[in-house]
Amino acid sequence: MTQEPVAEWTTDADLFDLMRRELFTAVIGDVMDKIGLQKQFLPPYLRVLDRGMIIAGRAVTVLEADVFAERIDNSANPLMAKPFGLMFEALDSLTQDDVYICTGASPDFALWGGLMSTRAHYLKAAGAVLDGYVRDSNEILEIGLPVASRGCYAQDQGPRGKVLDYNVPLRIGGVDVRPGDIVFADCDGIVIVPRDREAEVIRRALEKVRTESAVRKALAGGMGTVEAFEKFGVM
Repeated sequence: MTQEPVAEWTTDADLFDLMRRELFTAVIGDVMDKIGLQKQFLPPYLRVLDRGMIIAGRAVTVLEADVFAERIDNSANPLMAKPFGLMFEALDSLTQDDVYICTGASPDFALWGGLMSTRAHYLKAAGAVLDGYVRDSNEILEIGLPVASRGCYAQDQGPRGKVLDYNVPLRIGGVDVRPGDIVFADCDGIVIVPRDREAEVIRRALEKVRTESAVRKALAGGMGTVEAFEKFGVM
């Protein structure tokens, strides 16, 4: 009787710890290519604030929009009278291993800062991915919360942007991001792993990275690339 393979993780905490220790975006992207998920990397202009940062967690999706005043009374939309819209509610909804991931506004102001990082860190969030800029970057680095963005720009979102909704489907650079999808980022990029394919993707990625370790040793020992590819099937 054939036994099912023993799972290497039983909780999200175990899974994300395993990903941070053994995996990297390139190998996850490679295995998703092989199973037909070929549009999972967010645009290359989004980068972690520090090369050593790794983000591994579940998406809390946040939809932002441009506005042209911090507060507008008597609007048909009551959110227009609310500074920052639903940003504070979205931030306070974070739990352990969540990733605040935001898009929708023009890249003309910062979507994230030091105080938001302080709150997210207290809530044990895994990090933040902003399709826009961050500010208070020295404070963010001091806090140690992993953050990825377009870069640093101090202009405030107060009179320029509001959060319209959260935990809704997003699209960033043609990549669909749904609440609960895995967000994984390192110095080489940011990938989105759909929740309904995550077990297959992570197991394949672990197998590939462990095989690549054997290939690396073989190449370092003098084996040619043709022979290595024939023997191991990866390169």
